[in-house]
Amino acid sequence: MIKVAIDCQLTYKVTENTEFVFEIEVAHHPWQTILNETLDIHPKGNIRHFDRDHNLNRLIRITAQQGQLALNYKAEVELHIPPRDQTLVENEIVNLPSDTLFYLAPSRFCESDLIAGMSKRTFGEISKGYHRVQAICDWIYENVIYESGSSDNTTTARDILVNRAGVCRDFAHLGIAICRSLNIPARFVFGYMPFYTAQPDFHAIFEAYLGDQWVLFDATKMGPIDQFVRVGTGLDAKDVPFSTFYGAVELIDIQPQIHQLIQ
Repeated sequence: MIKVAIDCQLTYKVTENTEFVFEIEVAHHPWQTILNETLDIHPKGNIRHFDRDHNLNRLIRITAQQGQLALNYKAEVELHIPPRDQTLVENEIVNLPSDTLFYLAPSRFCESDLIAGMSKRTFGEISKGYHRVQAICDWIYENVIYESGSSDNTTTARDILVNRAGVCRDFAHLGIAICRSLNIPARFVFGYMPFYTAQPDFHAIFEAYLGDQWVLFDATKMGPIDQFVRVGTGLDAKDVPFSTFYGAVELIDIQPQIHQLIQ
């Protein structure tokens, strides 16, 4: 059993009254147990909590006045992500659970319909199942450079195929789009992960539905997937931004720290 500690700090300069929605709290999910958590917000203001998708996405809504807004979320989490079964197969669409069909459709950042030709040419002959999705991840890792600043919040999976450079959310979007174009349900997942070498930050990966379960995949290979802590799940990044605001603000500091606890 793996235990990790999270210490996430966000600081904003608010220049006009602003409505915020944050998604930084650990999701309630069978693969992770929240042992304890605290949320400190200064100034307190008007704070409301709500969730989407049966607690897969826990959201914090804050009405902030002019000045500085600081959030500090801490949690200890026990992880029990199941080992990835490499014998898992892909499902015929007729056999897919109804709630997975939603994750076959093209979305804002994952234009699976527009890259179907490339997907079938590149991965159509690979044996269907876990190894085909892993081959997709390996291809992305080998053909797309991880480069901070090479993309922005409008960059799509098709853009990454052209530019061949991006960050974690772009790697995830491309993996999702390719999977969907091959009739494999896939969805975007973001959260906390301890990186091997990179500075602490939120991290985006994806999961594909194989056999009778969702399986995590990370085309960046930046950290241990068995230490990934889920915060949000959606069609793509537009569903799960860590911060959304309606007003004028400036992000001053972001420190999403995570480390493994000694047993």
